[in-house]
Amino acid sequence: MTDLATNELPDRRRRDGAARSGVGTAHHEDAPQGRPRRRRRWLAVPALVLATLLLWNGVSLGQALAAPGTDTTAARVAEWARDHGMSGLITLLEQWQYQLNPPKAGGTPDRSALQVGSSGAVRTESVRPSTIPSQGGPALPGEGQWHPLYSSQGHTAAMVTSLRPDAVHTSYVVHVVWMDPRLNSFVLHPGTKEPGPVPHETSQLSGTAASTVLASFNSGFKIVDAHGGYWQDGHAVAPLRQGAASMVLGSDGMLKVESWPGGQPGAGVAAVRQNLTLLVDKGSITPAVSNPSPAIWGKTVGSAAAVWRSGVGTRADGSTVVVIGPSLTVGALAHILHDAGAVEAMQLDINKDWTSYITYTHTANATTAKKLTSDETAAADRYLQPSSRDFVAVMPRHA
Repeated sequence: MTDLATNELPDRRRRDGAARSGVGTAHHEDAPQGRPRRRRRWLAVPALVLATLLLWNGVSLGQALAAPGTDTTAARVAEWARDHGMSGLITLLEQWQYQLNPPKAGGTPDRSALQVGSSGAVRTESVRPSTIPSQGGPALPGEGQWHPLYSSQGHTAAMVTSLRPDAVHTSYVVHVVWMDPRLNSFVLHPGTKEPGPVPHETSQLSGTAASTVLASFNSGFKIVDAHGGYWQDGHAVAPLRQGAASMVLGSDGMLKVESWPGGQPGAGVAAVRQNLTLLVDKGSITPAVSNPSPAIWGKTVGSAAAVWRSGVGTRADGSTVVVIGPSLTVGALAHILHDAGAVEAMQLDINKDWTSYITYTHTANATTAKKLTSDETAAADRYLQPSSRDFVAVMPRHA
């Protein structure tokens, strides 16, 4: 032990001196390089993991961008980011966008924006709705007055009116569509992603449906954000929530909006699509409309933001009204649905990428889709091919 220690000390001194003087063998020169090589090997591990994640996400994003359908690139990227843990970032970016580019206050709309629909004679099977009171001060010429939108079986099956959303955003125009329950039948179609496949149902209009459909409109939020469920043909894709605003579609083609009473759908129910909470209940605007809580209305921009929104309501006579347009707060949407005669009403989707109302005309060889207004972002043929989001098809009602 002592000899080893004694003999080792001069060796250490010689090695230290050689190192200081720059003199040494190849063995001594190589010794310090072992650590950097080991460091490089250790650094290669997280780099490989990072590269793998980037490649995986790149492939995943590429698949999202290449998926069927007409969703815009911006919408696809945003949805992909939300699905990959970046929901908070996308929400923040949307809030910034709204703050940097809020809707204009004041002004007057182009008069042509109030002239949606046709000027033909109206021949309805049901009692036509009354003129909707102006929401933006004294009514402009034609504001709130109904015009034919499309016909079925020789009768006016739907009518449309246009009006300003409120007394602040007076340069914008929103639209209300009324659909006669005696001439229209409603069918819910699941989207490829929202809520995902449902047995025996299609995510697009095809075959006979594509050649006879009268109209279509968007459904609600992504299921994860809707605070509710989705049920169709006996399949609970997402559990139904008691008290949630619910669009209930019957096997007889009728549509009604209600607060879900709880339990499972009974006989005669074809589908239930829930979204948030009611805007109108038993003929009155609900207290929730005045509550700005993100827990009720979603975190993206909140209930007070004036953005593209859509909603659906049931009138006392069983007819259906749909509202769609820009610069709508939750409160403005609720008031318009209420003034259009809805006794029960709910919000559907928001943002320009997802809101749409489309009508269809048919010849022997082709179907032509037309957006209600040209400023809707969604493509007119979005539902004639696989749709990522669920939607409602309006079909002719047969006696």
